[in-house]
Amino acid sequence: MIPQVSPALQQDFTVAVQPTGTFRLNPEAQTLAGRTDGIQALEQAIFLILSTERYRWLIHSWNYGVELHSLMGKDIEYCIPEVERRIREALLQDDRIQGVENFSFDLPAKGKLHAAFTVETIYGSIQAEKEVDY
Repeated sequence: MIPQVSPALQQDFTVAVQPTGTFRLNPEAQTLAGRTDGIQALEQAIFLILSTERYRWLIHSWNYGVELHSLMGKDIEYCIPEVERRIREALLQDDRIQGVENFSFDLPAKGKLHAAFTVETIYGSIQAEKEVDY
């Protein structure tokens, strides 16, 4: 027998979209400079997610950041699909991001792997990249 939902338990609320306004970071000067919103705030969020090692800092949720440190010393054949999976997994934690695709990889120097990819968002496509030591 399938339980019946009483009318009192019906959904009687709406989900509100939270504003995305945040402080604007200046990574070169390591300062805050005003505020940002929309696609610029999301570009900044992508940069911060990919710059934060997951599980390393107690201040961040375990759902925040990317796991790339453990790839050091591994073979490149292992690293390429793992970098793609881990970047996709890290970025999809943000509900403004709908997909991560079109990965391309190159090896700019010994022990370095450069990944370029497209992030599909609610605002449109964003080109992003990340360099990983392996």
